[in-house]
Amino acid sequence: MSTGWIVLGVIVVLVLFAFSAYNRLVALSQRVGQAFADIDVQLKQRHDLIPNLVETVKGYAAHERGTLDDVIKARNSAMSAQGPAQVSAAENQLSGALGRLIALSEAYPDLKANANFQQLASELSDLENKIAASRRFFNNAVQEYNTGIQQMPAALFAGMFGFTRKEFFDLGTSRTEVEAAPQVKF
Repeated sequence: MSTGWIVLGVIVVLVLFAFSAYNRLVALSQRVGQAFADIDVQLKQRHDLIPNLVETVKGYAAHERGTLDDVIKARNSAMSAQGPAQVSAAENQLSGALGRLIALSEAYPDLKANANFQQLASELSDLENKIAASRRFFNNAVQEYNTGIQQMPAALFAGMFGFTRKEFFDLGTSRTEVEAAPQVKF
């Protein structure tokens, strides 16, 4: 009879541990989702700002049509991207196109002096900083989650519960370009 109680006790402890591990992994997974949603909100703000910036530049640099078209094309691609890997690749392209757009202002003194352009460029610079901070928060959440599903003894239950490895918001080969906020000079 005492052996039965011991076995029952061990089973209860294992079940309680499994519930605890599951709840911890769910919390970590939710944190990753929330962190990506934060990035998504700021990227949407960035996407909304870009047409205004392009329209402002159009008036001053009409013959720079290729650069303006590249920015719009990259923005549309970024807006339709899904998941951290696609979003980060599309945003890398968009950052490069925006860098070229901002560089145009150096060639057009009247554009640099335009108050609307100054405000939009300032908002863009601020958003870039917020996106970088959100990206760091997301990657930290992913790191904690991935560590959580790989650590023993939760690793024994993670696969059973459907918890799989998450991808980082990776900057890839253009890391040094993207990590620096765009330089806006007036």
